[in-house]
Amino acid sequence: MKLIIPMAGRGTRLRPHSLLTPKPLLPVAGPTLIERIIRMFGKTINRPITEIAFILGDFGDEVEEQLAVMTRKFGAEPAFYHQKEALGTAHAIYCAAPSLDGEVIIAFADTLFELSGQVDLDNADSIIWLKKVRDPSQYGVAVRNGNRITRFVEKPQTPVSDLAIIGVYYFKEGERLKEELKHLLDNDIRGHKNEFDLTDAIDSLLQKKAVFRSADVKEWLDFGTLDAWLSSTAAVMDRFDPAKKTERTFPDTRIIQPCFIGDNVSISGSTIGPYATIGEGCTITDSTISNSIIRENAVVENCTLDKSTVGASTQLHSCNQQLHVGDFSVIKPPEKSSGKKQPAKK
Repeated sequence: MKLIIPMAGRGTRLRPHSLLTPKPLLPVAGPTLIERIIRMFGKTINRPITEIAFILGDFGDEVEEQLAVMTRKFGAEPAFYHQKEALGTAHAIYCAAPSLDGEVIIAFADTLFELSGQVDLDNADSIIWLKKVRDPSQYGVAVRNGNRITRFVEKPQTPVSDLAIIGVYYFKEGERLKEELKHLLDNDIRGHKNEFDLTDAIDSLLQKKAVFRSADVKEWLDFGTLDAWLSSTAAVMDRFDPAKKTERTFPDTRIIQPCFIGDNVSISGSTIGPYATIGEGCTITDSTISNSIIRENAVVENCTLDKSTVGASTQLHSCNQQLHVGDFSVIKPPEKSSGKKQPAKK
């Protein structure tokens, strides 16, 4: 089984945090989003994943090295492909054409999902992960009869189904999908926003009598914006990892659960939580932090933060407001003047 993860997007709505770190590598109550996605497949499919193929933008060698280490930790081998121009989902996946053979799962790395049990991969040419939504016009949707999918519609303006395609797909024969993707690109068949859409490729397979079945998702969390990152991280603490609460104590500090506190963290004279994430190596002094994400090696002193995000290796002093600040920043009040006037220059 191969797992293909398109993650070439720049994640502009998560700036400033996505300026230096790809969105899938941002933390979600400890592990990165992409680690959580891979773990989810380990729990919900009955096939070992032997290769994880990443479709990247221009993120640099350091990101590839990080992904390679993580992939081997899960017992798989990494493969890297690059999408130099954003031309749509079908184009992105075709960038990984050499890996489109045999059984493949495609998972777009911007959402996290949870199932009630394992997915049966037998007796289907393809399985599409679906979630009921209130406004189907914002999504690609599937129409189904029982558990068998009969039709796909991209962002329907008239109601045909409330089952949104969440961006996770299984194909028994990756070669068949590769042929459909190549056909779209070779014949310049574009869809929504004048891009090459994966929905068109899978719809073509459906018209050729491929058997599509569905896997129903009970939880679907979005991480596409700063507010979504915060709220979805809180949901993970409540529902994905309800037992993983920090049991450590810190001097003159109150911990209000749920919280995640990483290793090698120093906290004193503070109130942490609820729904606070404190990354590895942080130093927190005389501060109150709730509903916020503080990334690794940050220093927070004399601050009151709520619904805020603080970048890695950032220093924050005497801030009492909601804020979003990126990596390697320094924010502190100006030094008080001594009151002495400087002599005029001659």
